[in-house]
Amino acid sequence: MKNRMIMIIATFFYIGYLPVMPGTWASMAAAFVYIAFKDSMILQIILFASLFFSGLYASGKAEVLMGRKDDKRIVIDEASGMFLLYILIPKGEFYLLAGFLLFRVFDVFKIAPMRRLERLPGAWGIMSDDILAALYSYVAIFLFTFIRNSVF
Repeated sequence: MKNRMIMIIATFFYIGYLPVMPGTWASMAAAFVYIAFKDSMILQIILFASLFFSGLYASGKAEVLMGRKDDKRIVIDEASGMFLLYILIPKGEFYLLAGFLLFRVFDVFKIAPMRRLERLPGAWGIMSDDILAALYSYVAIFLFTFIRNSVF
């Protein structure tokens, strides 16, 4: 029972088992969860904290159960990072789409020091690079918004 709960959390309700682009699907699922709670900042923060801390717990244990470092089926990190990004960026459809696309680009291409963070042991190595991808995405959106508002 305990191992099954670890796998449910780590794979973000089994989304990680999808054969193609499980991280992208988990990011999209997190976007839909965010949209469902977009009007309540308190619930958003509670959900992010739940995703992040349950991800810290489950991802390291799932890595051991799966027998492989940062197995691609572990996608709670993508869900957590995506959710954090959506809390930080301005509201609106443009920002939701831009945030999703930027997050996926940063997560896939691992701009420095993301690769170094991946080498951290266990759950910290799994979770931290996606949190940094969220922060990079936020900075990109912030700069775009700042420049757009300054020029126009």
